[in-house]
Amino acid sequence: MGKSRKTPPAAGQDGMLDAVIGAVKDVAAKEVMPRYLRVAHQRKSDGSVFTEADIAAQEALALRLRDIFPGAIVGEEMTADEQAQQWLAGDTGLWCVDPIDGTSNFVNGLPYFAVSVALMRQGRSVLGVVYDPVADEVFYARQGHGAFLNGETLPIKEYAPALRNAMANVDLKRLTPRLAQQLAAVPPYSSHRNLGASTLEWCYTAAGRFDVYLHGRQKLWDFAAGALILEEAGGSMCTLEHDAFWTGNLWEHSVIAALDPALFAAWKTWVRARL
Repeated sequence: MGKSRKTPPAAGQDGMLDAVIGAVKDVAAKEVMPRYLRVAHQRKSDGSVFTEADIAAQEALALRLRDIFPGAIVGEEMTADEQAQQWLAGDTGLWCVDPIDGTSNFVNGLPYFAVSVALMRQGRSVLGVVYDPVADEVFYARQGHGAFLNGETLPIKEYAPALRNAMANVDLKRLTPRLAQQLAAVPPYSSHRNLGASTLEWCYTAAGRFDVYLHGRQKLWDFAAGALILEEAGGSMCTLEHDAFWTGNLWEHSVIAALDPALFAAWKTWVRARL
């Protein structure tokens, strides 16, 4: 691929990143995995699922992250008012936390969910960690220092040479009806998946497991860590409407993304022509 290989910081050389990875793994081990397949769930007003594991993990992460950097914290399981207050208080740094991304998978025994943490400054993520506790895979990046999976530089797999050969990750249900119909009827790629955990979808794209990515609507905690990890892996992203991904309403974004620049350009052109 011609991509330079960056060496991940050795243990102790990036204290903050090491500490965040340690905190995320510890919280997953103590608060998330002991409740896997053992916890009842409820539904929020928007229909999404949450459990006591989400709440416990978010509270535990908040305590650990404030010890690492005393910034404000926006968590998925906060109320909208709490999230807004924390965002306004986060001028010098803001932790963005998704304690369990893929909660529906978590409660139904599907082994595809993750704990996600990002540190944001001035509306951009500068550090991101996404941990899949079932596979024991930790994806991580710090701005300007590359992206890694368990110490190996991302991407770890060659991407498809052309859109027609690509493996896509596409969430159809949040797209416009015309675009969703076109993707279902005449997809431009070889095959697609939708596995139900946005934070991991970003990371799988960064790793080369998916060649192209499309999502109609994500919340800040869905993309805060993963978008940085894809960027640091050399990938490209935009929204359905705007070329500059980190602009506009950061609380909610659509996503068009790919690792390879030429593949990204072809994918973006195809998608936007069918909005």
